[in-house]
Amino acid sequence: MSLLDQVIRSAVGSALGSQSSRGRSPLIMALLALLASRAMAGRDSPTQAPASGDLGGLGGLVDRFRQGGLEDIINSWIGTGANKPISPHQLHDALGSETVNDLSRETGMPRDDLLSQLSQVLPRVVDQLTPQGQLPSHEDTLPGPADEAEQR
Repeated sequence: MSLLDQVIRSAVGSALGSQSSRGRSPLIMALLALLASRAMAGRDSPTQAPASGDLGGLGGLVDRFRQGGLEDIINSWIGTGANKPISPHQLHDALGSETVNDLSRETGMPRDDLLSQLSQVLPRVVDQLTPQGQLPSHEDTLPGPADEAEQR
């Protein structure tokens, strides 16, 4: 299990109860889709285009927030201080309609429920992925093909 998967399960369990963090819940699927890098999303099929919900990993998510004028919010999650809250509406604006619609379709969650739950959990996930107050390298959060080969 990758660091990303561990952090997501922990955050979902803390925010929504331990039952929500078991198995592949729709919320866990949505968080993995948002935070897994394009390289991981296409590793099974090199010709497969990344899902439109794929923002390019944590760095891509940060870029979306900054482009949407929410840099102060995402920086609070990355930094070592208190996390600023985000409303479902702000999260929708940061992710964009296409990404939200894709995540809703892929997870089977209604858009409003998805945004409500993501707005509760995403700050904690980003905070836990950035304990030193900076973005981790790709290798720190997700196993690459070489890492997976070594584990076999």
